[in-house]
Amino acid sequence: MVSLGKLVEIKDLRTVWPHEALDFTPWLSQDDNIALLADAVGLDITVDETESAVGDFNVDIYASETGTDRKIIIENQLEDTNHDHLGKLITYASGKSADVIIWVVKHAREEHRAAVEWLNNHTDEKIGFFLCEIKLYQIGNSQPAVKFEVIEKPNDWAKEVKKNETGNSTQQQRYDYWVAFQDYAFQNVQFAKNFNRRKPSLDHWMNFSIGSSACHIAVSQIQKRNELYVELYISEDKELFHSLFQQKDSIEADAGLTFEWRELPERKASRIVLSKNVSFEDKGQWTAQFDWLIDVMLKMKQAFKKHL
Repeated sequence: MVSLGKLVEIKDLRTVWPHEALDFTPWLSQDDNIALLADAVGLDITVDETESAVGDFNVDIYASETGTDRKIIIENQLEDTNHDHLGKLITYASGKSADVIIWVVKHAREEHRAAVEWLNNHTDEKIGFFLCEIKLYQIGNSQPAVKFEVIEKPNDWAKEVKKNETGNSTQQQRYDYWVAFQDYAFQNVQFAKNFNRRKPSLDHWMNFSIGSSACHIAVSQIQKRNELYVELYISEDKELFHSLFQQKDSIEADAGLTFEWRELPERKASRIVLSKNVSFEDKGQWTAQFDWLIDVMLKMKQAFKKHL
C-alpha cells in the first residue's frame, strides 16, 4: 500500500519570514516568487522597486504589468488585516497613480474584505484591488511551500483582462512586429542556421535558445521608451555571470560590441544587454531595426557560446 504524507498548514508565517521588510518583501520580489502571486491574480508582474518612496513613506513593492503601462503596488502584511494597512494601501495607490493594488496578508478580516469589495465597486473599472492571503504548507519535514489565495478581486476582472488583451493596440503592434521580424529574419540563411522560429505572441519579449539551459538570448520591445533590447538572459546562475564578466574584454572584442553588464544581485536573474533607440510607430524603419537585431543576435551567440 502506498504511504502518503499529511499536508499540514504552518500557521505562524514568521517562522519562515521573521520580518516583513527584511525577509518577506525581498523574498517576494524575486522572479520565481512574484510569479506565484502573478499566477494567483492572473497578471504578469515585473518588479520595478522594493521599498519605493511615496512621500515620507515606502510601499513594499512597486511593479508594472509586463508588456503594458499599468502600474502595480503590493503591500505586505504578515498578520491579520488592520485599518492602518488599509489606509496605507489607499495612500500608496494615490501617490503612485496605481492601476492595480494588491494587499498580501496572513488573514483577511471580514470588515476589510468588505472594504476591498466596496472599493472595487466604487472605483473606475480600470482600477483593481486584490486581497490575497498567504498560506504555508508542509509535508513531514519537507521544505515549506507557499500558496497565495485570492480573497477579493474586481468584479468581472477576468473578462476585463481578456478584453484588454485582445483589444490593446500596443499588444497588437507587438504581435505584428514579431511576425514581421521573423518573416524577415529567417530569410537570412545564417540566422536560420543559428536560431529556431518562435511562435509570435502579444508579449513585449521573444526568447531564442542558444543551446544552453543556463541562459538564452532575449529580444524586447520597450515601446514606452522607444527602445529595442537584445540581451543574454542568465536565469539563475550568478557564477556564470561572474565567469563571463571576468572575460568581458575578450567577449566584447569578439563580438565587436559593448554591453551593459547587469548582475542584479537582488534578483536570481542577470542580464547582459545592448539597446537601441528606435521608432516602433514608423513601419518604414522596421527593416533597419530587423537588420540590427539579426546582426547583434548572431554576434552575441558567437561571442558567448564558446564560454558556456
